[in-house]
Amino acid sequence: MDAIYSGLADRRSIYALGKDIPVSDDEVTAAIRRVTELVPDAFNMKSQRVVVALGEKQDALWDAIYDAFGGKVAREKIDGFKAAHGTVLYFYDNAVISTMQENVPAYASNFPVWALQSNGMLQFSVWTTLRAMGIGANLQHYNPVIDDTVKELFDLPDTYVLLAQMPFGSIEAQPDPKPAEDVDARVVIAR
Repeated sequence: MDAIYSGLADRRSIYALGKDIPVSDDEVTAAIRRVTELVPDAFNMKSQRVVVALGEKQDALWDAIYDAFGGKVAREKIDGFKAAHGTVLYFYDNAVISTMQENVPAYASNFPVWALQSNGMLQFSVWTTLRAMGIGANLQHYNPVIDDTVKELFDLPDTYVLLAQMPFGSIEAQPDPKPAEDVDARVVIAR
């Protein structure tokens, strides 16, 4: 259990990221593929989609995000994300959800919710895995403003729904310690 708790505690929002990660791109992408395969999805619908931007695509992504906002987001902020080694883009495929809604109409309204839940588990699992590899990350939500820009940049189908962007890279500075919390204010034990 200690290894699980340690992994969860180590996963933090790291904003000072660099390009010099301690493992190869192949190791990172293999880990992301494996985690994507292992994370559950209701009815085993496999609705989750991931794009990993590396190298020139990493830089092009954040330049395109800056351009999509027409200067309304500070260049310094965007450049902080661009300075990362790469970015994981998280989507669900609406075509999969629509098919499930048609095939199992009794649960039609639940499939979008379940896809979001699965995507959240995927984001957290990838984030925790990256941290276990000595890589820092943070989570951004520039969608829906950037949706069309991202689809065009990566030649993605219109059915992909962008949910989050996770810049990742070398840890250039540690975050401040988390403040202590009385977790009993959020957890009720009923017997």
